[in-house]
Amino acid sequence: MGEARPPAGGMTTAARAQISPAPGGFGLGAAMALVIGNVVGTGIFLLPAALAVFGVLSLVAMALVTVGALAMALVFGRLGARIPVGGGPYVYARDAFGEFTGFWTAWSFWLTAWIGNAAVAVAWTGYARYLIQQMFRQDVSGVPAAIAIGLAGLWIPAVVNLMGIRDMAVFQVVTTILKFVPLLFVAVVGLFFLSADNFGPFNATGVGWVRAVSMAGAVALFIYTGVESAAIAASRMRDPARDVGRASVIGVSACAVLYVLSTVVVMGTVPHQQLVHSTAPFADALNQMFGGLAGGLVMAACATISGIGTLNGWTLLAAEMPMAAARDGMFPPAFARLTRRGAPYTGILIGTTLASLMLLTGYTSQNAFDTIVLLASFTTVIPYFFSAAAQLSWLMTGARRVEGRRLARDTTISVIALLFAFWMAYGSGAQAVLGGTLMLLVGVPVYIWMKATRGEYGPRDVHVWEGIHKQ
Repeated sequence: MGEARPPAGGMTTAARAQISPAPGGFGLGAAMALVIGNVVGTGIFLLPAALAVFGVLSLVAMALVTVGALAMALVFGRLGARIPVGGGPYVYARDAFGEFTGFWTAWSFWLTAWIGNAAVAVAWTGYARYLIQQMFRQDVSGVPAAIAIGLAGLWIPAVVNLMGIRDMAVFQVVTTILKFVPLLFVAVVGLFFLSADNFGPFNATGVGWVRAVSMAGAVALFIYTGVESAAIAASRMRDPARDVGRASVIGVSACAVLYVLSTVVVMGTVPHQQLVHSTAPFADALNQMFGGLAGGLVMAACATISGIGTLNGWTLLAAEMPMAAARDGMFPPAFARLTRRGAPYTGILIGTTLASLMLLTGYTSQNAFDTIVLLASFTTVIPYFFSAAAQLSWLMTGARRVEGRRLARDTTISVIALLFAFWMAYGSGAQAVLGGTLMLLVGVPVYIWMKATRGEYGPRDVHVWEGIHKQ
């Protein structure tokens, strides 16, 4: 496989900022598709049922989460305009807080990407199996069949990504349109079928509404994971300084409209008690609106397309982040090597292999799989937190050309994004925070190994050493 090697040694952020994106890079439309495709995964198809347990106040929680996600998108837009290079949160954290923080951010996101891909693949498999059974009348109910379908869901996007950024971008745009349009159709047309009797109680939890909103928010927090997609893939864009922010904000806004409208429609068309126990809320909504049982097949097809598009986008991110870190000497050099079509093949192959192993783990123990999902949710927080902190630090330390109202506005947005990251960490649960912290600590020896490989052992204060020795 032909490859292009990066320059020897680490590459500074300033140096990489001078690299012009390849002419074949994607534009605003493809960048938006990457954000939407990565944010809107298979989870949306179960979201209304998950939120219905809390009652109508879950819509309040979703609105609060949406504000936090939009603030995070605006932060990535500001950072992407100031530092228009690939790597996103890794580059921003390193620029603001130094090399180790940058490494830790890259390590955390890399864990999130391939672990999260395994989780998406398992969820995607359920819809794909249903579709195969209904369309081809094939029995794929066993665990071996599920594993085979799940592995196909991981490796098909890997092959697409290895074909080059243009093919990956086209695939992402097509799958995004195919999943977004049907969901938007249900969300808009369903408004004409709403019934107030279907919504159920405002607070169905039996606890105070403040606590109930927090509980519902913990469920809704993770639906916006992927808002950082355009920032990470900035090196693949023709005009990252302009388009990272636009793609992030427009993409998240589109997802927000889809999430809110679709949740309202499903809650208003499916009776509350039925929705709480539903395993296919969108299918139930279609059946309530138009009658019959065709909704299940339609939404299974939509969910299958949605999942494969999400896996395609996250396969790219699982390779882009370590590639950016490898160019700075923070990850092994192999992660920075490209095919002749510009695909970071090491990151794609290693990330997909690890996701495949994690998929097998998920099928051996359901409890272990649940734990893996929560771990991935927590590791997502680290890149978000340090990105928001990097923007806040830049605004508050005087190293900026922002004054007056704009300074106050950008500072407020950064604080909201920082609180959003805190809330995500809290919503992950104590066990996930503990497990995620341990996984982050595993990265420290890797950092030391990379420093030693580069021949950077650090200075030793001879006078201090001699003083200790005399004692």
